[in-house]
Amino acid sequence: MKFMKLGLNPDTFYTEETTRWHDLSSPQAQSCLVPKCGLLQRLFSEKDDGGGISVDLHDIPGGEEAFELCAKFCYGITISLSAHNLVPAFCAASFLRMTEKFENGNLIPKLEAFFSSCILQVWKDTLIALQNAERLHEWCGNLGVVRRCVESIVDKIITPQTRVRWSYTYTRPGYIRKRRKSVPKDWWTEDLSCLGIDMFSSIVTTVSSTGMLQPQLVGEALHVYAHCWLLNSSRESPNRKRRIVETIVKLIPAEKGSVSVKFLLRLLSATNSLGASPLSKAELLRLSGLQLHEATLPDLLLSNAATSHDVDLVKTVAWSFLRQWKRRSSAGERESMREMQKVGKLIDSYLQVVAKDARMPAHKMVALIETLPAIARPQHDHLYKAINIYLKAHPDVSKANKKHLCSFLDSQKLSPEVRSHASKNERLPLRTVVQVLFFEQEKSNTTASKVSSTEAEEQGNGTRPKGAGTNGAQLSKELSFKVKVETEKEKKREAGGDAAPQLNPHNKAQLRSLSKMTYIKR
Repeated sequence: MKFMKLGLNPDTFYTEETTRWHDLSSPQAQSCLVPKCGLLQRLFSEKDDGGGISVDLHDIPGGEEAFELCAKFCYGITISLSAHNLVPAFCAASFLRMTEKFENGNLIPKLEAFFSSCILQVWKDTLIALQNAERLHEWCGNLGVVRRCVESIVDKIITPQTRVRWSYTYTRPGYIRKRRKSVPKDWWTEDLSCLGIDMFSSIVTTVSSTGMLQPQLVGEALHVYAHCWLLNSSRESPNRKRRIVETIVKLIPAEKGSVSVKFLLRLLSATNSLGASPLSKAELLRLSGLQLHEATLPDLLLSNAATSHDVDLVKTVAWSFLRQWKRRSSAGERESMREMQKVGKLIDSYLQVVAKDARMPAHKMVALIETLPAIARPQHDHLYKAINIYLKAHPDVSKANKKHLCSFLDSQKLSPEVRSHASKNERLPLRTVVQVLFFEQEKSNTTASKVSSTEAEEQGNGTRPKGAGTNGAQLSKELSFKVKVETEKEKKREAGGDAAPQLNPHNKAQLRSLSKMTYIKR
């Protein structure tokens, strides 16, 4: 850090009841202080000939400490200036009009020279000066302090990595500076987190306008800042946080992938809890929906006040993905299909996690399942696992909700192993078990028919058949027995309550009547 010392005289100010005093009406003040301050000259010249004058300086920028620095300079008392007190002193001196117009070698020219030749040349000194300028934003804006600090910071940010020689802060896990031959690309992002949102926004906007940095670097700066002030901080009020998140949303680069989908989802969760503007929510929904196929399961595991998992947020993002997917892609395109199926698998994996939550209502599970179209799930093994986990974790779920959940399962999209498990799963309603058993019966009949045709061809060709298959008849007996057992169980559970369940019209196997399944021919 750079320092500048001015003056040689000892301190003549004294303290009384924690207040610093000096007599402005003394001859010494008239000869030292007033000549250097244009404001005091004007005030003293306006006094009446017969009376004294009361000078009110309560509104001086920088407060008492800044005024004391200016006063000590006038008396030649030693003062030490650095990035920590230069900006308040600069504003106070400007308020007092301490220019060379009133006396040569006055304070403002000296402060200006120190600011330009020292403060603006040092990375951390410039940041400290800009921090102090936030409290005096109006004065510093008029004096050009903010603009010059921002320009100096931006110039250093866009400097090639190989030419960075100044000190910076970088405390990311796994980073060891001694082992690095060059600085990391995002070396500057952590230091910007010390600034308020207005100054941070000015720097990011200026950096983005240069077009000399990758959008991902700008996105990383937003992530680091949000992590410091918004996502993992309780030091700010809700109103302050709301303003921060709305500003960050505006600063996100337009290029896809400039920020991660995990970061977008966390920001979206923050906007919901803080009551941010609808415009910010809509933009975050659009961006997160656009990148949902790039998300991983941990990215979706966000909580809210009501439950351990924010299912409503995930469902809303899935809807956003679906709307944008329909607009930009046709169902026949290979890449768009891959994106849709990635999201389908992701949502089913998420369902398996939230299904374990004892507070998760069935209607939220249903709402999330039916968000995506059938083409998102070419197979239903993951969906079956999620539903089975939910039924196991919620043994008291109503029959209606249980049937609604299981109605989404398509036996034709289950693997043989999962169908075998489902046919023995007592948690499933009768209709689902019957659907699985009937599909197995039809598949067995189709296989037996193909075997018979092959055997007939072999006999016609004089080839010895490999043996008539009896698997079809045996399976029919087993399926008939299972259906009867399941029917009896269902009757006992319902105790004469519900009528026979209706089959899902979306499954071709379910279009057959239940009575046909019950009376399978042996």
